[in-house]
Amino acid sequence: MNLLKIGLDKKKFSIFEKKNIYSIIVILLIFLMDRYSKMKILDNLNQETIYVNSFINFDLIWNTGIGFGLFDHNTALIYNSLTLIIGFVLLALIYIAIFSEKIDTFIFSIIIGGALGNFYDRLRLNAVPDFIDIHYMNFHWFTFNVADIFITLGIITFLLKDFFIKKNEK
Repeated sequence: MNLLKIGLDKKKFSIFEKKNIYSIIVILLIFLMDRYSKMKILDNLNQETIYVNSFINFDLIWNTGIGFGLFDHNTALIYNSLTLIIGFVLLALIYIAIFSEKIDTFIFSIIIGGALGNFYDRLRLNAVPDFIDIHYMNFHWFTFNVADIFITLGIITFLLKDFFIKKNEK
């Protein structure tokens, strides 16, 4: 996909195109699932950790960085700069999704839905609540949330799709 050509080959654009309506629905569903899960955790997490089973706990952590807690800082300048960059990336993803092919639009919609959920938290709560703690014995994966699941699924799907399509073209 040539990002410079996206949108330039399109003569007309309508938000009411079928693929764009589906994309909006996917984005809203993912955003609402993320909001619901975070509201439930914030309303019901009265104790330090909720034990689910031997591999998963719910443990609330406030993330002021980006994915997996990278660039987690307590300074307003870094937090606000990251939030601004994330906002621009979200706008770029929306633009790219609008002018992409159907399958790419769907994949970008999954990423946008998750990113929008975390971006909303950054603006409203000044941090992103992460609460899913997957572990095995003493090894703990990074704590994450529902939005992170969709962002990761979208990125992996995009990379796999791109890898297999490029492989088939050769």
